[in-house]
Amino acid sequence: MLDPLADEYVQADQDDPALLFTAAYTSFSGPVFGYLRARGVDDPEAVTQDVFLALYPKLGTLHGGLQGAKTLLFSIAHARMVDHYRKRGRAPDSTPYESELDSRRAPSAEDQAFGRASGLGVTELLNDLADDYREVLALRVVADLSVEETAGIMGKSQGAVKQLQRRALGALKKRAQRTNGTT
Repeated sequence: MLDPLADEYVQADQDDPALLFTAAYTSFSGPVFGYLRARGVDDPEAVTQDVFLALYPKLGTLHGGLQGAKTLLFSIAHARMVDHYRKRGRAPDSTPYESELDSRRAPSAEDQAFGRASGLGVTELLNDLADDYREVLALRVVADLSVEETAGIMGKSQGAVKQLQRRALGALKKRAQRTNGTT
């Protein structure tokens, strides 16, 4: 379902790059942020803004309207995520936060905001999966991309994407059953 600004773009002059940018931002900033967060990017808000800044100069030559913008946005987001992990691989190791050593009795504001105080969050569930499984679920479920778009971004066939998604969901199901003690 399109939001009102995206619907306005579809009905208005589709050659207006400013209107396309506004429609793309209102329609896809949340899913781009969710994709980057699910993939473990350290500062998903900043990277989301970088993705849209990279989109803006390309609007004049973009084909496909709002759908073309969506595909380009997630291609840029994927590239930024890959860059993030390459940069992280070259950076020195940092010491992770160890919650068991924290003497506070109440959960942190971050845990409450992200829903981690009551159990595993999306990021923790995805972290236990193989890289391809995480990637396909982040693109298909979190970013809500089609099989075709996901295949293009991942450089795989559509059949391979479908198979990866099926296996990834099966792995999540097994993990949930083990966690809940229903196996």
